[in-house]
Amino acid sequence: MTLMNTRVSLRLSLMIGVASITLAACQKPLDFDLRGASGGFTTADAAQGQLATRPLPDNRGVISYPNYQVAVARRGDTLATVAARVGLDTATLAKYNGIDPSVTLRKDEIIALPSRVAEPSPATGAFSTGPIKPVDISSVAGGALDRVPATPGVQTTALAPVASGQTGKEPVRHKVERGETAFTVARLYGVPAKDLAEWNGLGSDFAIREGQFLLIPVASQNPPKAAPAQTAVPTTTLPGAGSSTPTPPSAAKPLPAEKIAPAAAATTATAAEKAAPKPAPKPVADVGKTTKPAATGKLVRPVSGTIIREYSKGKNEGINIKAAPGTSVKAADGGTVAAITKSADGVPIVVVRHPNNLLTVYANVADVSVAKGDKVSRGQSIAKLRSGDDSFVHFEVRKGFDSVDPNPYLN
Repeated sequence: MTLMNTRVSLRLSLMIGVASITLAACQKPLDFDLRGASGGFTTADAAQGQLATRPLPDNRGVISYPNYQVAVARRGDTLATVAARVGLDTATLAKYNGIDPSVTLRKDEIIALPSRVAEPSPATGAFSTGPIKPVDISSVAGGALDRVPATPGVQTTALAPVASGQTGKEPVRHKVERGETAFTVARLYGVPAKDLAEWNGLGSDFAIREGQFLLIPVASQNPPKAAPAQTAVPTTTLPGAGSSTPTPPSAAKPLPAEKIAPAAAATTATAAEKAAPKPAPKPVADVGKTTKPAATGKLVRPVSGTIIREYSKGKNEGINIKAAPGTSVKAADGGTVAAITKSADGVPIVVVRHPNNLLTVYANVADVSVAKGDKVSRGQSIAKLRSGDDSFVHFEVRKGFDSVDPNPYLN
């Protein structure tokens, strides 16, 4: 179960980071597939964002991630030559990718490997041995601080060592379904279609095929530039300066005469005011509008059960709720099914988009009963729990790109 939790958490952390679904205004720059012209969904924001470059393969063309491996085709390659280079059976590789073994592949085309081959190493032309690892900023920074010599009166700066091997995020591996195009896949994950084509070696027509595996480009994690420090200029005001001193009362000067309205006039005015018609109440401005949900405490639990693993930022991006096998997994709130994908082990993952840039994620489920694009209501059954020890749902709440603790959002 621990291995499954780790894989699901890692998979979802990477998926939502690039699968954030957002609406862009017409005033923004036009996105690559011209969707901004109609004022609808646009990838303009993604086109302006910074995306990481695809990692370099080894001499065999293999790029190795913790949960899967892919091979990058060379000019003139076929599946037979790729299979021979990585040590796999040609027929198995062809069936897994849905490609005829004799078809000439495009340069830089991504070929998914059905099983792991020998890890890249210096012997295969790689920088180090093993899969690409995520960057552990805390350990690098902590190690640098530990190496600073404690010399009294001397301040030194220690440099962190260069990380051994390639580091970076594991991209989502999307399997193309019937009817999908490169542009619909790009919009689904919020990335430019041009970058999707470059990462996967697509042709100039951006053609993809059913059953093809695509790597979704990941965003680069450059730190934000620090704003220049601004020194505030203090302003000092002397006591009593800038305000006028009132004239003290004097017995020599009489007080101004007080004007008092006659009683009859006051009574007449009061009666006139009572007789005047009252203004009609102003119409309520928000009649007919959808009430925005409160920020917290408005989501229902996907299942009624026991939380067996709590939220931990960077380690477990959601909570794991265990219940009886076959229990219905319910939508936490009304929304639209934004994506249905699978983990590296083939376990379904459902993503629902809600108002206010909120996403909910339901992983480690089975028997999904909704499809991408479906409207779901609050509490509607969308899947069921798996059997055995895996009868739990990994539930995440995402505010834009970032995961948040689901507990404050639940009733």
